[in-house]
Amino acid sequence: MNGMRGLLSNKVERGEIRAGDHIYTWRAVYTYSHHGIYVGGSKVVHFTREKNTSSDTDTSPASNGFSSKLPSSCSTFPDCGFRQPNSGVVLSCLDCFLGSGSLYCFEYGVAPSVFLAKVRGGTCTTAESDPSETVIHRAMYLLQNGFGNYDVFQNNCEDFALYCKTGLLVAENASVGRSGQASSFIGAPLAAILSSPLKLFMAGPVGVATVTAGMYCVSRYATDIGVRTDVIKVPVEDLSVNLGWMGSHQEVAEEREASKNGRMEQQTSR
Repeated sequence: MNGMRGLLSNKVERGEIRAGDHIYTWRAVYTYSHHGIYVGGSKVVHFTREKNTSSDTDTSPASNGFSSKLPSSCSTFPDCGFRQPNSGVVLSCLDCFLGSGSLYCFEYGVAPSVFLAKVRGGTCTTAESDPSETVIHRAMYLLQNGFGNYDVFQNNCEDFALYCKTGLLVAENASVGRSGQASSFIGAPLAAILSSPLKLFMAGPVGVATVTAGMYCVSRYATDIGVRTDVIKVPVEDLSVNLGWMGSHQEVAEEREASKNGRMEQQTSR
């Protein structure tokens, strides 16, 4: 869904979303938002911290970060909450994904003027979305294969949804991922620090606030995946190789297999 829904809200009704849409809902009185990919059939694939195996439900805000609070069971959809072992990618029904929150739709391909006019980060991007079938394929592939380790600033739920929609990844180990929400948190204090020398030239607090707000918007725009130059297009099948997400158990298994093959070759050569 491209285009401007409104400067203050991207709120939508359930009947408006389509498979392949990037949706989100606000948590903790609009403190942060949780993002996912709607795959149709009232199902959402999203990314959270790995489930705490010591309990069925982990509802601590400190332990969840940007993740949603999943119930231990869902009476509506038996497969709600499905995830692979040691993976934070989850399949949930739309009701459990939203909880008590409202439904919002992330916008793609917005004009720079619209992006800068948004009050909050994590609601839109200037980047274009890939076709819906490609988006759904990525989401379902990652549900089976994982999306690496959850990190609030470098690899969170919004980063997951952005990758599913665009296939873009940050090429280098940057201080912030693709997430507009994370860059907002980082950009705000950065803007305040950068604007502090200008206080000498500002006529009162209104001037200081104006400069700070302006620099905040610019810093947020500079980290948008649609304009930054350190992103690359990565096929979902090559994701673990590009980011080194192969688990240690996989590496051990491969080493054992290689060692076994080596011994067999030696016996054959004798």
